[in-house]
Amino acid sequence: MKKLLFGVAAAMVLAVTPASADEGMWTMYDLDSLVYKQMVAEGFEMSLDDLYKGETSLREACINFSGYCSGVVVSPDGLVFTNHHCGFSAINAHSTVEHDYMLNGFYAKSFEEELPNENMFVSFMKEQQDVTDRVEALMKDKEYGELSAVVDSLTKVMSDSVKLTDPTLHVEILPFYEGNKFYATTYQDFRDIRLVFTVPKSMGKYGGETDNWMWPRQTCDFSVFRIYADQKTNGPADYSKDNVPYKPKRWAQVSLQGYKDGDFAMTVGYPGSTSRYLSSYGIQQMRKQNADRVEVRDKKLDILRRYMAQDERTRIQYEDAFAHSSNYWKNSIGMNKCIDSIGLIRQKQEYEARIRQWLTDSNIDDERCKVDFNLLDSLYAKSNELNGVMNYWVESFWNNSELINRGLKLCRGMEMLGPEDKPKKQYNQFEDNSDKWNLQLDRELTTAMLKNYCENVPEEYLPDICEVVKKKFHGDYGKYVEWVYKKSKLLKKDARFYPMKKSYVKDPGVALCIELWANYLGMGMGAWPLADSIAVQEKKLCEAKIRMEENMPHYSDANFTMRLSYGQVGGFMLNGSPSGYYTTAESIVEKMKKADENEEYFAEPIMHELLSAKDFGKYQDKTTGKMQLCFLTNNDITGGNSGSPMFDGKGRLIGLAFDGNWDSLASDILFDSHLARCIGVDIRYVLYLMDKWGHADRLLQEINAQ
Repeated sequence: MKKLLFGVAAAMVLAVTPASADEGMWTMYDLDSLVYKQMVAEGFEMSLDDLYKGETSLREACINFSGYCSGVVVSPDGLVFTNHHCGFSAINAHSTVEHDYMLNGFYAKSFEEELPNENMFVSFMKEQQDVTDRVEALMKDKEYGELSAVVDSLTKVMSDSVKLTDPTLHVEILPFYEGNKFYATTYQDFRDIRLVFTVPKSMGKYGGETDNWMWPRQTCDFSVFRIYADQKTNGPADYSKDNVPYKPKRWAQVSLQGYKDGDFAMTVGYPGSTSRYLSSYGIQQMRKQNADRVEVRDKKLDILRRYMAQDERTRIQYEDAFAHSSNYWKNSIGMNKCIDSIGLIRQKQEYEARIRQWLTDSNIDDERCKVDFNLLDSLYAKSNELNGVMNYWVESFWNNSELINRGLKLCRGMEMLGPEDKPKKQYNQFEDNSDKWNLQLDRELTTAMLKNYCENVPEEYLPDICEVVKKKFHGDYGKYVEWVYKKSKLLKKDARFYPMKKSYVKDPGVALCIELWANYLGMGMGAWPLADSIAVQEKKLCEAKIRMEENMPHYSDANFTMRLSYGQVGGFMLNGSPSGYYTTAESIVEKMKKADENEEYFAEPIMHELLSAKDFGKYQDKTTGKMQLCFLTNNDITGGNSGSPMFDGKGRLIGLAFDGNWDSLASDILFDSHLARCIGVDIRYVLYLMDKWGHADRLLQEINAQ
């Protein structure tokens, strides 16, 4: 229930205007009739049964990909399409200097060659229901801070119940509409997922950070996996060589028919988190968090970039971490620019004034929507500094250097080894993963993050170690960290740590992390009660907005549950001129010629040749006569939608969503239908490279695109 406990930090956004017909991330089980009618009016031809309600509905083809992306099943043998950047970690994990699948691509020519992936899974949503009444009944006479425990308890009860029918199912309960409603979603997880096909990174991540969040795009951002199942039940099973390809109830029909400007387009996936109900006070806090994220990651990325350029082994070790960190670094830059350029905070304040006036004029006697704006202002004023420092702590120490990662795992409680009846002999031990990190880089990263934290956080929030470095090491963080790495066992192979022995805290690495963790928890003791109080007022603010606009359909903020968004294929005005709604093979060839000026535009000679073809056969568009690479829709998406299938009005797969344009970066807090665009890779581009580069005949026959 971390999403509930820390929910206000990601919190709840107040929409400036009512949702337009094409704005929104809609839940399908209770899809508003007005929304469905509008979809049909714009070209949607499917029934609700075929979309969601039936056992073989299109919903069954759309998946949660490993808890951070989306994907789509495209064959009767469980073949899955998602983005290249969603498969990035798996591709990277299988890569070595000798067999660099990230650099050179990969194609399994048989089922036997398909590569298993540790800790990867896909989830199918089986059912969703409103359990608000049950949560509210359990919360009667309880404080808001008890909500997390109540929801966890109900989740266990409901999961235990569905497992009596099918032991492969489980239930997740999440808040919707900022906690005014709670929905329970039943999932079935498959845990044997194997890598089948990927293009070289030069194409899967074409344009790199230069083109990220930009238009025009030419990236062929896709990878292919397969779901494996128990050979007797066709159900979920842990990895086994005896598992067989999964036989899905429904798979998406891959289309060669393309699209035109103005055509209906629908995206179904798992958007991660939006905050469109968030108050103006919350947006100001978010803006500060973004600025701090950029400042800290500037330093981190500079270190990673420098070491990765030195040798191939280090590049492979840190390529995944660099990609994840740099993506949200650029996202934070863009979001703050959008917040400032459109005056979003002022717009929110003006809208909140309307709600204040409505509450006064309507004289509603309902505590659920009686938001206290003065209290909300006061609570944020008290929480801003603490929240900012805790965010700075997370950026500095969470999932950065291996030494601090290990130390924090010890602090947070690891599985104990050794005799259970002899506590003093119980110990913690780390698996050897020395092939995953570079010692010199790790030491420099720890030094940079600790120094930056101690120099930029207000003195009253600093851990004692900052003063120790000043006095005992004369302010030289490099010398202090070098001493820690020399004396600590945290990175030593097969080292054992005995928490019940005095020697445990004498290890300087362990001692450092105990102090850092205590520093974070100490700040949390002040911040979390404020977050709970803020969440109560933000919840009321959301309810007031919905009541004020009760004749309008409203969607809940994204929370990584299945959502539908719809709209049209089409461009926007870019720097005063029409952007166009698709890119062509000619445009990527022109960029490839600029690789000497920008290495992120490099592609292998074979890609130059393939994309300079005179005739692209069945993969070129029948109307334009062009090989279309990427295209735009005004579908409403956010992080987590990566890999989401993009369908036409008949429910046929025409692309995979992989990015938004620069003007969409404020979409987490405000959707601008005039400027925000979803960028998708054309499925015909995907198939073309599978065919002409990969010669993946067996996969193309299996997919049977039409």
